[in-house]
Amino acid sequence: MPTIAIAVHGGAGPDSEQIKQNIEGYKKGIEEAVQAGYRVLEEGGSALDAVEEAVNYLEDNSLFNAGKGSVLNENGEVEMDASIMSGKDKKCGAVAIVHHVKNPVTLARAVMEKTPHIYLGDMGAISFARQIHIEMRPDAYFFTEYNYEQYEKTMQEQHRSPAEAADVELRRKEHGTVGAVALDKDGNVAAATSTGGLDGKKASRIGDSSMIGVGSYADNNTCAISSTGDGEVLIQHVAAFQVSAIMEYKGLELQDACNFLIHRKCKEVKGDMGVIGVDPQGNIGFAFNSERMHRGWRTSSQPLQVSIYPENDAGSPSK
Repeated sequence: MPTIAIAVHGGAGPDSEQIKQNIEGYKKGIEEAVQAGYRVLEEGGSALDAVEEAVNYLEDNSLFNAGKGSVLNENGEVEMDASIMSGKDKKCGAVAIVHHVKNPVTLARAVMEKTPHIYLGDMGAISFARQIHIEMRPDAYFFTEYNYEQYEKTMQEQHRSPAEAADVELRRKEHGTVGAVALDKDGNVAAATSTGGLDGKKASRIGDSSMIGVGSYADNNTCAISSTGDGEVLIQHVAAFQVSAIMEYKGLELQDACNFLIHRKCKEVKGDMGVIGVDPQGNIGFAFNSERMHRGWRTSSQPLQVSIYPENDAGSPSK
């Protein structure tokens, strides 16, 4: 039987009461996203199909900062980013600053497959979504009570003491990007990433998740990677591509390349960074420097595993 594999993440960052209080919900969300993508692979679907399906599932889950669970910018609006990439032919698609789109990663794939472009943003991306009948939702669909409460607290930051302001900054990082990587029966890898961005961000801020080589990267010769954490830091270090480059130029295996980027090359970085990956042999790799990274994986030789904190790993992430 050909090797198939998928890994999913739901964001990296500091721990919080919101996460602790909803720990089972987060674990269930990751588990179901992994299983959704894995079913696609079992049925002979492509790695692209699998990562889109897994990310769609997380975009529809209001616990995660993507799609339905997206946080609000400084104007109280939802602005979402997403990207997707095929390792077979390096084809890729991305969207930024999109509103009303139920599943931004599906729109990113449409940009890849139905336009001569790679990257669309703002009103142009939304207009294209309507032209091709991408599923849309009203503003109310994306507004959760928790995210609105956090938005209000963030907007009051300038009136707070330094200690209170630090607590606000911590809450801004609670939610994270979602992403998936997969290997299909034909030996092709793919990656996809989606996010609602940063709580209280400047309007029209473009995050790392939509950037090819930062949020998502895939190459059949090396690996597929989806990154998560502090977007500006990930952009500075071209995080997803770096893992692939480390494998290609240093000759490291996937897990060693993930560790090298996060724990050696970027060990002095002041910011949260995390990556998940899969290689053409079906090995799963991940690394993060934050207090937690929601993640799960399954391969044809390894059963489903889900972890949030470093000490909770049930086994090796490799195949």
